[in-house]
Amino acid sequence: MSAPIGNPIPSAPPSYEETTGINVNYPQPYPVPDPSQKPNGKGMNPPPYMGQPTPPNNPVTVQTVYVQQPVVFYDRPVQMCCPSCNQMIVTRVSYDSGALTWLSCGGLCLLGCIAGCCLIPFCIDALKDVDHTCPNCNTLVGSYKRL
Repeated sequence: MSAPIGNPIPSAPPSYEETTGINVNYPQPYPVPDPSQKPNGKGMNPPPYMGQPTPPNNPVTVQTVYVQQPVVFYDRPVQMCCPSCNQMIVTRVSYDSGALTWLSCGGLCLLGCIAGCCLIPFCIDALKDVDHTCPNCNTLVGSYKRL
């Protein structure tokens, strides 16, 4: 079994340029220097960038900012940082008559508790508003309104 004499067997597959039809004899888009040429500095290496001078290295100051989350006040003491004296405290609570206390008193009057029973809501802390104060500087730091 021998190959036909008219068609020689190719030694390698065709190149990409030959397959896609790109002209291999087309000149390069950029001039390619001869390896025998010495670079003379004309157009070979661009000059160094002569822009603005670099600023002197100033020390960087870093400021740490602590952001305190908003405190939600309820009817119990709260541990927090006092905005007035900047101390970690547990608030002191005091109870004051508020809208819920007065509405409860009026509702009991409408139900017929006129003989002094309508004043019972003024004795119950669960119906009163709560004020939170700092035990160090006695500043009002927050309050909790029932209504």
